[in-house]
Amino acid sequence: MSQPFSRYLHPFDVAHNPSLEPEVKRAILASWASDRVAVRDQPAMRKPPGAKRAVPIDDILAAMHALDRPAEGPSASP
Repeated sequence: MSQPFSRYLHPFDVAHNPSLEPEVKRAILASWASDRVAVRDQPAMRKPPGAKRAVPIDDILAAMHALDRPAEGPSASP
């Protein structure tokens, strides 16, 4: 996969993109969550190559969790 994450500004841009398959979204978000892209001296932040700014790991994990919500059914919380 050629750094498709560089065109997204935030993890939810990936999670909510209707043109991406769920497994592609997961791969992109997993690459964002990787320790390889952790910001030095700021372990809670990630800055993938080509990204314009760093994002909190909590936002990445929340976006990954959002991918699972449709499978949870209508009782899932927003």
